[in-house]
Amino acid sequence: MGERADSAFNTTGSKWLLPVSGYLGFPLDQVNFLACQLFALAAAFWFRLYLSPSHANPLVRHAVATLLGIAFLIFCFGWYAAHILTVVVASYLIVVQADINNVHRYSMVMAMGYLTACQVSRVFIFNYGILSTDFSGPLMIVTQKITTLAFQLHDGKGVSVCSFCSVRPSFIEYLSYNLNFLSVLVGPCSNYKDYIDFIEGRHIGRRLRQHSGACNGQNGYDKTPEPSPLHAVCRKLLVCCGCMLFFLTVTRSLPITYNVNPHFISHAPFFTRLTYAFFSIQAARPKFYFAWTLADAVNNAAGYGFLGMDENGKPSWDLICNLNILGIETATSFKTFIDNWNIRTGIWLKTVCYDRAPKHRLALTFILSALWHGVYPGYYFTFITAIPITMAARAIRKSVRHYFLGYRGLKLGYDILTWAATQLAICYTVMPFLLLDVESTLVYYWYVLLIICSLVLMLYSHTLLSSHASLLNLYCCPGLWTCKPATGTLPHICL
Repeated sequence: MGERADSAFNTTGSKWLLPVSGYLGFPLDQVNFLACQLFALAAAFWFRLYLSPSHANPLVRHAVATLLGIAFLIFCFGWYAAHILTVVVASYLIVVQADINNVHRYSMVMAMGYLTACQVSRVFIFNYGILSTDFSGPLMIVTQKITTLAFQLHDGKGVSVCSFCSVRPSFIEYLSYNLNFLSVLVGPCSNYKDYIDFIEGRHIGRRLRQHSGACNGQNGYDKTPEPSPLHAVCRKLLVCCGCMLFFLTVTRSLPITYNVNPHFISHAPFFTRLTYAFFSIQAARPKFYFAWTLADAVNNAAGYGFLGMDENGKPSWDLICNLNILGIETATSFKTFIDNWNIRTGIWLKTVCYDRAPKHRLALTFILSALWHGVYPGYYFTFITAIPITMAARAIRKSVRHYFLGYRGLKLGYDILTWAATQLAICYTVMPFLLLDVESTLVYYWYVLLIICSLVLMLYSHTLLSSHASLLNLYCCPGLWTCKPATGTLPHICL
């Protein structure tokens, strides 16, 4: 017990905040991460106000954003930050040396290969522990950025389109895009062209012009004062506070591992176990909500992330938003849940895999997602299981949903039923993602499989008994017949 407690306060990064970690009772790596993100929030406001494009040239903005990002990496991970710097430099050599027709292939193989090698070493060295040396998080984000830019270079060769990149970046631009302090720790991955526009002061103006329907035209928006992100930042910080409060009061009291506790499984009733699985999965989400929303607020505070004007004519700062909490919690299909969860990663998977695969696009995309997340077996259980569930949800929705759209009451009932089915499907597929190891996953799957088989048998038995009861009623109550059955055959009901 003492050894495990001590390990929570060890880190390969800075130990300056060890007293704070001990006082709060949080692992030191989490304290370091939160400290960096809060510092990044303050630095983002300073970056927007005092290093704006009107006060500093792009080179200075690139350099400051990069140096702060590298400092965060060293503070959190110590010498392990060298892995992230190595893969960025190696990928830049590919970008400047490789043929434009193959740059996306070489970049994908190199970045994913290096990421996988690091993840394999962590599993074998640290034996499945989610330790403070988990530098793979920033490495995963860098992998997305490296491959996103490489694919944009390939797609934009000889093309002058707003969303494509047709010119190879300079070294400082490449470092800034991958290592800037706004997104180096937790993302999100953004479009390279959008980031360069932000650094060079064209981000908001270009988005306003796109809102007016012209990509390169001039209009009155050029003279409009830039909208302030303050309201959006404050709103997102309030969401973060709510998520942190939920984590401290609820999440910690509903540990995921209790779902596979032998005593709980053997003694708790079926509905108790099902209820606990549902609420423990729900309670595990706010920590992701907190990290992604805070990262979004940091980018907005720097003036990055402007999407355009919404339908009410108000500025929207959700260009690089990574989640839609309301969409997640009210999802009535597996696809809707996925579309609103880790949005930027979903866009990346769609761009580099789903839209390009000649066949088996869904399966290949889920497999790539599992590989990108790591080598823990739980990831593969989750994403491979998600393939048939997604296909089944698509088929059911396509064949059934239209029958309920014409009636308000039926539509509401359908939405409630599909919401419950979606949440139960999430409980089934996401649990291994959180349990990680094979043994716990198999224990949970075996218990869930028994539940599913029991429900199928109950449903089949009920259907069989109902069928037999109907036949018995027909034989015993000939007055119910509207036509006389033929001798020696089952009765027929005439409509």
